Amino acid sequence: MFGRITALFLMMTATTGAALAQESSGKGRVSLGYGVLFVNDTIADGKDRWRTGSVMSSRIWGPSWGGALPQRAGDILELRFMGEVIAPDNLVTPAVGDRPYAGSLSLGLHTHFATASGTEVSLGGDLVAIGPQTGLDDFQSALHDLLGIDDASPATLNAQIGNMVRPSATLEMARGFDLAAQTQLRPFMELRGGVETYARVGFDMTIGAAGRGELLTRDPVTGHRMRVVREQVPGLSVVMGADIAKVWDSVYLPEDRGYALTDSRTRARLGLHWQGEKSMVFYGLTWLGEEFVGQGSGQLVGALQFSLKF
Repeated sequence: MFGRITALFLMMTATTGAALAQESSGKGRVSLGYGVLFVNDTIADGKDRWRTGSVMSSRIWGPSWGGALPQRAGDILELRFMGEVIAPDNLVTPAVGDRPYAGSLSLGLHTHFATASGTEVSLGGDLVAIGPQTGLDDFQSALHDLLGIDDASPATLNAQIGNMVRPSATLEMARGFDLAAQTQLRPFMELRGGVETYARVGFDMTIGAAGRGELLTRDPVTGHRMRVVREQVPGLSVVMGADIAKVWDSVYLPEDRGYALTDSRTRARLGLHWQGEKSMVFYGLTWLGEEFVGQGSGQLVGALQFSLKF
């Protein structure tokens, strides 16, 4: 059902993870943490459109974790897997000019470190497979059949972004400033090239104990930061943030099909982390601004991460 490309990406994830684990044992690295973040507009505005759903999974290896990033690139390694479905507003009869359907799967390797001045850096690359070869259109149709929701029509799927494989590179730099004992402001900038090419600036703010002294990775869709290396100190944290990006190119909105990108792409987000003695839950909302001329409005998507242990 997922298709051969999906199976290949899962096999690559397992193989790469095994290789990293084997390499780690020889270089003193151990598995430090694991996280999965689910994003869907159904758990926010209840609609099924545009940036409609994604899953991001990260696993971190390193020599140890003492609550702060090392000052050398490559000491901390993140294996990142992501799948995403993008769709028009109406899956059955899309409006003229609405964005095309697209499915993508990516697998990448990233490193996290800090400079001597305290700037936190995330640097890495991903290999992204796009199109019906991923099998995500079949997966979504099967899920919609299970839930009694309309499937994408043949016309919608025939017009989807075609098969391709593209590399993507990402650089993020950030600096945290403590405003109070449990309040931190963290401005950041991000550069991404490949499947989508853009420059982004923004900030995150955390109020509370949960997530402090941990390693978090940023979800590309919502901008929420997912807890991966967790300290499991019980508490609550409210997180909020916003950013704006200038996008020069997007495979998902091809110029040769007549799509024009908006002058800027904005996001605003709010979320809550809860950490218990063993279990944790995160739920967040993100407002995504318009991405292409003619979109007409933004959208609200939800993000969910949890680890329940009894």
